[in-house]
Parts: sequence; C-alpha cells; structure tokens
Amino acid sequence: MKYGFVIDNRKCIGCHACTTACKSEHDVPVGVNRTWVKQVEKGVFPDSRRLFSVMRCNHCTDAPCVEICPTEALHFRNDGIVDFDKDRCIGCKSCMQACPYDALYIDPQTHTAAKCNYCAHRIDVGLEPACVNVCPEHAIISGDMEDPDSEIAELLSRQQVTVRKPEKGTVPNLFYIDADAASLNPSATAKTGEYFWSSQTMGVGHFAKEAEKMAFSNSDVVAAIMEANNQYDTSGDIPENSPKKSVDVLLGKEARRIYDTPNKGILWGWEVSGYVFTKAISAGAILIPFIAMLFGWADVSIETQWWSVGLAMFFLMATGLLLVMDLDQPTRFAYVLLRPHWGSWLVKGGYSITVFGGLITLMGAALYFGWDALMPIIGWGAALTAVIVAIYTAFLFAQAKGRDFWQSPSLALHMLVHSIMAGAAIYAIIALFTNTGADWKSYLSYVLYAAIGFNLLTMLFELTTTHPTEDAKRTVSMITKGRYKTMFFVGAVFIGNILPVVLMAFGGGSAFVAAAAGGLVLLGIYFTEKIWVEAPQRIPLT
Repeated sequence: MKYGFVIDNRKCIGCHACTTACKSEHDVPVGVNRTWVKQVEKGVFPDSRRLFSVMRCNHCTDAPCVEICPTEALHFRNDGIVDFDKDRCIGCKSCMQACPYDALYIDPQTHTAAKCNYCAHRIDVGLEPACVNVCPEHAIISGDMEDPDSEIAELLSRQQVTVRKPEKGTVPNLFYIDADAASLNPSATAKTGEYFWSSQTMGVGHFAKEAEKMAFSNSDVVAAIMEANNQYDTSGDIPENSPKKSVDVLLGKEARRIYDTPNKGILWGWEVSGYVFTKAISAGAILIPFIAMLFGWADVSIETQWWSVGLAMFFLMATGLLLVMDLDQPTRFAYVLLRPHWGSWLVKGGYSITVFGGLITLMGAALYFGWDALMPIIGWGAALTAVIVAIYTAFLFAQAKGRDFWQSPSLALHMLVHSIMAGAAIYAIIALFTNTGADWKSYLSYVLYAAIGFNLLTMLFELTTTHPTEDAKRTVSMITKGRYKTMFFVGAVFIGNILPVVLMAFGGGSAFVAAAAGGLVLLGIYFTEKIWVEAPQRIPLT
C-alpha cells in the first residue's frame, strides 16, 4: 500500500478551496500553509494564461526530512504517508532545510514543525483528505497507487505525469497532469513577495523579520520602466540580465509569479553561523597542540595544555548554548540524545560534542592529578573527536537536500581547515599574555600560513567548480557578484586571509602583530561561515 496524490491541472480553477479546507481541518494559523495554490501568469492580454499548481508535501518515498530529523518526529507510516509527531519535535528546522519542496513550516503557535500529513486521521477511518473532499472540480485525486483498481492508479497508467525536482532523487508521490515548468520550477519565476494578499508574508514564524521585503513597490516599477526606456532601444536585442529584461517581467512579457506561500526567510540565522564558528575554535584549540606534539614541531608547555583545555571547553559550551538558542523548542534539546534517530547527523553531532566535552574534562583531570600515562590515550581520543566535531556540520548540511550549494564535496575540508585556522589564530592571541617559546610562535605562524593557503584553495574550488544545478550557480553568483560580494571579497578574502598574511610577513615576528593577524583570521572565518550558511537559504524552493 502506498498513498499518493495526482493534481490535474486541466481542471484546477485556482479557487483555494483546498487551502481553506486544510486550514479548517488542521487549524493551520494565518501566514503558514500545509497546502496552497501557486499562481503564475504567462503572456500579455489577450494572449495570456494563468497557471494554477497545488503545492504541498510530496510524501516522498525517500524523504530527506525523515532522514535528517533528529528525534523521529517525522516518520513513515506503513501506507507510505510521511507523518509527524509534534510532541517529539525540537524545532531545529532541519527538515525545512532538507525538503526541496518547501513543504514544512514552523507553527507559530506550537513552535514545532508541521506539514501536510495526508489527513492521516481521516484515512484511518476510511475518508479522503479534506482537500480532495472539498475540491469542486475533482482536480485533486488521492488513493493507493499500488491498487490497480483505484482511480489514481488508472490515471498514473494512462496519463503523462510530472513531478517536481525529480533530480533530487526523493521519489515524490505527488504527480501533476498537464504541468507547466513555469509553475513547478521555482527558478522560472522571481519570488518578489508582491502577491495577492501578500501582507501575510510579514511577521509570522521564527526569523520572520529576516523575510524578504517586497522587491518592487509601485513607485519602483514606474522608476524601473522609465530608466529602461531611457537606456534601451526597444527594437534592439536585450541582454539577458539587463534592466529592460527585468521590466519585461514586470510588464507581463514573461512568466511571472502572482501568488505563492509566504517567504519563510532565513531559517538558520546568526546562531548557526555562530555555532559553526565557536566549534571551529573549540576543535582547533585541541588540534593545534596535538599536531605540534605528534610531529615534534614545537614544545607544548603545561601552561599551553591548560589553555587548550580551557579554550576548548569554553567555546564548546558556547557552541551548545547557540545550538539550544536556535531551537524553537529549546526545553526539548535533550531529545537529541534521549530520543535519537541515528540516521540524522544532528544526532551524531550531538553525541560527538558530548563525548568531546567528556574527553576535555578528562584531559583537565589528567593534567591536574598528573596522570601522565593516560595523557597520550586521552589526547588521541580528544583529537579524533575534535576532527569529527569540526566537520560533522558538513554532513548535516549535505542532508539538507533543499540547499544545493551545501552539497559541495569539499565542505568537510572547508570546515576542518577553518578549525586549524581558528586554533592557530586563538593561540596567537593568547601568546600576548603567556610565556611561550620562540618555536611555538614560529609553529603558529607556519600553521597559519599553510591553513590560509589551503583555505583560499578550498574556497576557490567551491566557487569555481562546475555546479550541477541552477540553484547552486545562483548561490555562487550571489556570493561573488550579488548581495554578499562585499562581505566575501572584503571581509572573508581580504580581511580574513590576505591581510593576516601581509601582517605576519612584514611584522618582524612581533607578538602583537601576530595577535592582530589572529584576530583578523577569526573575523574572516565568521564572515565566511555567515555567507556559507545564509546565501543558499536565499534561493526559493517553491
């Protein structure tokens, strides 16, 4: 048994009865939707057409939201329905990042994730979903796709159907008849936020203040048209990215989105950027002295070892605090450890952080009580766990299949290099207040030189390698040419990488200059992580 939906676009009249019925059935708050009707217009009157496409959870066979959910709040039923349990949800928003179809939201009343659950309570008593029951044109067909006598199975066998984003490999169980790419492909039309009743896009949900503001007001439209008319001859060829091209969209010469679900804004904000930053410092604080002792590159004093324990523990606690702050249900943070879904990298990361904290504590105890025989064993365990703590977020981001840029194969290396940079930088700053040997200071300088070089190469690879999807290309363009270009080239590249190298090269070995370089490196790491976390979330998923 496997339940699915067919949306017959030949019949849909865009009445929004399905949306209303869904809201009534599940008491869905204003500003968020479990099902909605996206509207796209094509052409110019009288040669124009309005497309209606019902959007909702696709109840995927290989649902990435289920895979990433750390507490099994999202789960498969035996009939293929992807259901959820709000009492287990911690509000981490991982499922929202994983879903390529923008089907999930944070309920502003319960502060837990929610989505279409196929009206499972109605299915259990032999009824159809509310949206199917209310549709006046029978444009939504539900049923068991494995039952050859069911209407949905007959439609799937006779009609040419389309699914959204088949390249994601989620095997969606929501099919469209007579679909149009302008409606199903989110990149085909701009998500400006200026739709019918679009005032509901403001002020709802977590990080609602980060939601995109409307791209054009009426005065902006007039100004854009006037500027285009002044700069371009309408009879000539127009470049793809020219202002006149944008005006064509506004004037109706291209497909344009006129109604859609409210923009959810940045789901993972400064807390996530901050925790990636703090855990890089925590892991680096252990790795830098461990590498020095392992290869005999510098003498690591007892004082430095104590600094290693203190720095690692302080920034690990900051990491845990930021992780909890980002949850919409922070009182349930222990569910990650007590009700774990081991397929989620959030759980693996949570246990790695816990084990890492235990090993740091044990290292401090060994230093205090003089357990010299145990120090090598504890050191190896702490170093290996530090590597996992440094890179596990790369695998968590990879599970977020809705964000194409995070699928980069070099993201783990990117985060490991940042941990090495952060560790060397923090010790360069600490060297101002501690008595360390010349070999230790030279070691830190060489590590920073090497790590900065690797970091620049890693970023170059991430941004210039051939990206397989349009969304990933748009993210790269946003970083290098769009809203993040100043932060990237000035903050991340120049301040965080080039300037520290210049300072160290011409600083004459000054401890103050080395500390300044370390501070700039840390600032550059934060800028980079902020960009890498935020930019992919600016790409609309529906």
